[in-house]
Amino acid sequence: MSENANLMSSRWPVVPSGATDWLRELCGDGMTGFMPPAMSDAAWVLNAMYEHEQGPAGLSCDEYYRARLANGSASPHIVAGIDLDAMGVATGVGLGRAEHPGPGWRRVRWAELARRTGDPVVPHGLMPSYGCFPSVKKEGSWPLSMIPPTEGSLDRHTWGRLTAILTEHCPAGPDTRCLAYYNPLMLDVDFDNLHVRAGRIGDAGILYDQSETGFSPSNFWAEDLSWVLCTDYDLWATKVAGPPSLINALLHDSEIEAVRLPWAH
Repeated sequence: MSENANLMSSRWPVVPSGATDWLRELCGDGMTGFMPPAMSDAAWVLNAMYEHEQGPAGLSCDEYYRARLANGSASPHIVAGIDLDAMGVATGVGLGRAEHPGPGWRRVRWAELARRTGDPVVPHGLMPSYGCFPSVKKEGSWPLSMIPPTEGSLDRHTWGRLTAILTEHCPAGPDTRCLAYYNPLMLDVDFDNLHVRAGRIGDAGILYDQSETGFSPSNFWAEDLSWVLCTDYDLWATKVAGPPSLINALLHDSEIEAVRLPWAH
């Protein structure tokens, strides 16, 4: 067993799936994550996106990928005899955990891109997802010079900062008992045997690096139910529901980018 797996089993042991019963009663189906109501207040923490300082202008991810298919430097995606490339567009959107892409790339805040394009940060009536920033895309594909937010997981930096803010708002600090739920789409598990782990928020970094899945937890909450977050498998942001003091801290933090969405409160 790897060192990371040992840390997971010792610091975040699996607990009975009944720990999610309150979420099922509150939210209904949790196949992609249990989406909580606002409780007392709520905000959406937006996943990071990046732009290359000297990226190629005007070229989309789909155009680049199809050029590589044409010159033989990329292979088509064939599944069960079906050419998936002929049926869709290479959007450039990733799935799961994300890191800073490295030298030459800078983080672009959603608010900055909204000012630049005239698009809303999140279109009215939608949740943060593929429907955002339509004017940036070419026939559904993001520019090659940009890395859009990934679906289904917080990026590493945002997870670290979010859990630090949560810790600051817990009376027991890093010793606060928390639970983490991973939806069945992340793991090869039976939906009737939900995968839940319990541990200290001070050990939340272990959850991000754990080897079972390439995602941050679908749901993460304090044992006393004072706050809960949901990172839906299909979305580009995490909903945090909890006390107004916590939500205000997220909305005014210099590193976290968070927004209120009244229609998804």
